[in-house]
Amino acid sequence: MSDDGVTIAMWSGPRNLSTALMYSFDNRADTQVWDEPFYAAYLGATGIDHPLRDEVLNAYETDPHVVAAHCLQQPAGARVFYQKHMTHHMVEGFPLDWMERVRNAFLIRAPEAVIASYDAKRRRPTLDDLGFVRQHELFERMADRLGQAPPVVDADAVRRAPEPALRRLCAALDIPFDPAMLAWPAGPRPCDGLWASHWYDAIHRSTGFSPSRPHRPLDAAELRLAEAAAPHHAALARWCV
Repeated sequence: MSDDGVTIAMWSGPRNLSTALMYSFDNRADTQVWDEPFYAAYLGATGIDHPLRDEVLNAYETDPHVVAAHCLQQPAGARVFYQKHMTHHMVEGFPLDWMERVRNAFLIRAPEAVIASYDAKRRRPTLDDLGFVRQHELFERMADRLGQAPPVVDADAVRRAPEPALRRLCAALDIPFDPAMLAWPAGPRPCDGLWASHWYDAIHRSTGFSPSRPHRPLDAAELRLAEAAAPHHAALARWCV
């Protein structure tokens, strides 16, 4: 790990274990995390109606260029700066060149599980809402620039065997594994975005990674959505660490 510190951009779609992984990194003594830096900018640019939309727009930076600049500013006293990013937040026209100056990794989850989980919070998501296409695009962008695939981690692999999966991820990111990543106190955390009150109720009851449970059956429309997402998920899944 560089003496100057490491900035990690973890790219995920919604309902991908992304908050649990953020809590895992937040529990490290050497790490500061940032929850969904571009969320307010995304809401402002798209006009999409999300829970707590007005509150988020009033509380956070909406200029994506300002956010991108902040993504490159290592916090004082932190050896690791971990950023939890949602791929669908990076809409057309948002800056991407800053990604080349950080370590990017990609968190994936099977489309069927994502759709079942997302629908419980917000009905009838679209393919764009789920972020699979944009995640594939961002992955290919970074693979082209690196000349190799950036690290990919599967949410179900983390849930099945947290320590081996996190050790592999840390090795791929060239940072030391910390056993503190395996458990955290229940309840909200200071790193939570304002939107946590709507989206994070389950993770607030957790104290670590739990095994996956079967998701409910999908209806015909949801199965078509999963089928559309499947090639994008598969393109990254072959590169899992």
